Amino acid sequence: MKIFISGVAGFLGSHLADRMIASGHEVVGTDNMIGGYEDNVNPKVIMNTYDCKYRNSMAKITKGCDVIYHCASTPYEGLSVFSPHLITENTYQITMALLSAAIENKVKRFVFCSSMARYGAQPKVPFTEDMVCNPVDPYGIAKYASEITISNLSKVHDFEYVIAVPHNIIGPRQKYDDPFRNVAAIMINLMLQGRQPIIYGDGEQKRCFSFIQDDIDCLEALALKNNVVGETINIGPDEEFVTINELAKCIAKLLKFDLKPIYLPDRPMEVKLAGCSADKARKLLNYGTKYTMEQGLSEMIEYIRGRGTKPFRYHLDIEIRNDKTPRSWTEQLF
Repeated sequence: MKIFISGVAGFLGSHLADRMIASGHEVVGTDNMIGGYEDNVNPKVIMNTYDCKYRNSMAKITKGCDVIYHCASTPYEGLSVFSPHLITENTYQITMALLSAAIENKVKRFVFCSSMARYGAQPKVPFTEDMVCNPVDPYGIAKYASEITISNLSKVHDFEYVIAVPHNIIGPRQKYDDPFRNVAAIMINLMLQGRQPIIYGDGEQKRCFSFIQDDIDCLEALALKNNVVGETINIGPDEEFVTINELAKCIAKLLKFDLKPIYLPDRPMEVKLAGCSADKARKLLNYGTKYTMEQGLSEMIEYIRGRGTKPFRYHLDIEIRNDKTPRSWTEQLF
């Protein structure tokens, strides 16, 4: 098959491209390099650097493709409260441009990589796919709005779609010089420099962290299996539901680092307890967790150590600056 992957230089997109190429597929991709590294890209990928927001460019490069994986986004939940235009343009609007191009080119299946931000604040955890979504920030709203629009247009234009909900993925190739996202990568980059991590609030926010290779098997299957069409599927573990404090302690233990975190006020609209059930993925995709969180973090550490630590790049505009904007961003504390 001919597979198109948006965000192909990014963390998720590049690993997915490797798997598809290894499985014998032709891979075409694009990336505007906001969140990726050039050396992430497999040399066998037919690479473009078009921005997904340009519909005509997307129509041009998706011609002849059988499946589209839409991985590109600006996945910044916290920042979306302060840069809503930037984040929603690069979440909802780029999805509409690529989706419109896919429909024009009669692409058979559109696989949309959503986010657990779709769930927002829920009365209980873990989050299950049948819950009524209640996103609490512009990023989550944009992701969920994209899902609704994809479903709506599929009824009119007769294409197949799947909504994948990967969550808190970690592993090699994740961008670690970005101060606005990727908490584990940020902490590793800081501690390898001998610097203390910054934690928002009391650090008792709880998450599950998913190693990239555990997710790729499921994502590959979404292009091939018939029992997933029209489904929304959480992809990631529901074991090891840990606090951000525990995450920091695990990284410090692996690095033999004397941990004394710096605590800052809570970020607005951050969900305290966010974890997804993997039951549906187990049933439909034979999902199973092969890596513990500690094993995944160890591989990240070796990747970042081998590549070299980096100063953090404040590469995105903060549109709204007021007394609620985190000091870690306005004062560039990372």
